[in-house]
Amino acid sequence: MSGHGDSSERLSVGVIGAGYIGQTVGGEFHRHAGATVAAVADPSRSAREEAANLFGLSPEAQYADHETMLEETPLDAVLIGTPHTLHYEQIVAALDRGMHVLCDKPITTDLDEARDIEDRVANTDQVVMIGYQRHINPAFIAARERWRGDLTPTWITAEICEGWIGTREGTWRLDPDLSGGGFLYDTGSHVLDAVLWTTGLTPKRVSARMTYADDERRIDDWAALTIEFEEGARATMTTYARAPAVREHIHVWDEEGAIYLDGQEWDPRELTEIDDESGERRPYFNLGSKESKAGAFIQSIRTGTEPPATLRDGVRVTAVTEAAYESARRGEPVELDPRHVRLE
Repeated sequence: MSGHGDSSERLSVGVIGAGYIGQTVGGEFHRHAGATVAAVADPSRSAREEAANLFGLSPEAQYADHETMLEETPLDAVLIGTPHTLHYEQIVAALDRGMHVLCDKPITTDLDEARDIEDRVANTDQVVMIGYQRHINPAFIAARERWRGDLTPTWITAEICEGWIGTREGTWRLDPDLSGGGFLYDTGSHVLDAVLWTTGLTPKRVSARMTYADDERRIDDWAALTIEFEEGARATMTTYARAPAVREHIHVWDEEGAIYLDGQEWDPRELTEIDDESGERRPYFNLGSKESKAGAFIQSIRTGTEPPATLRDGVRVTAVTEAAYESARRGEPVELDPRHVRLE
């Protein structure tokens, strides 16, 4: 299958990175009737053998590097679940071979690289999807619908906390050369994306403060962002990496009420609608019908439609994240280039 291939064909997928994303989202492809995992690449022999065992792959379908896998294995698409700073090179390698890409967040840790990927895909039928799972979560989809009409958000608060520092000790996530930063670039990226995607607002200025877990001041363990939007709204966002539990709260107010998205640990988030006339309401969502990342990606390729989390979403998140780190270093607000953050 390539481009808008026959829906009866199975998508041949190569997995780059055999860790958590490679095994969980790779497992979605493995179980999907429309795809098959054809090969896996990871420099760790034990990791790729573990993934290969899950996917029923022979030793010949296991590679120590992604370039060899891409050269030797006929593939339609790749799943990338590697350290953040490696994404750009691996995405480009797949795109240059005409493949579709499902990449874990963030798309890159460099805005110029993110824009370059966007330019490479323009005017092609190649699909690049970012692994922001809130885009396929019914609660977030329903929240987003509120601001597709005449209502406009005015005040937003968002926060996420997790025992991230303690549980990531000794992993690449605490190596800024591989992670690109700290907690904001990792778990915090999901919350920042959720704010931008659900509201559809255009950020224009970012002010940020941070504390750090390292002497080089690259791995943030606390960040506080104020985001000003072209539409007049303001958002405050806080990320904290030393909490004893996971809690997430995104609250968005407009002139008629609010949407609250709240959750603990990695359970499904609960949606609360607040209205001046009817009070509070908590809609029920059938989570059994929720599409998987792999399923949404395959559907986008088959139908020629945009994936749930697009390259433009990824570019917007990278632009705001990079501005936040710059603001924290400089101690002053950073203006955003509209070309990077407007919805096109």
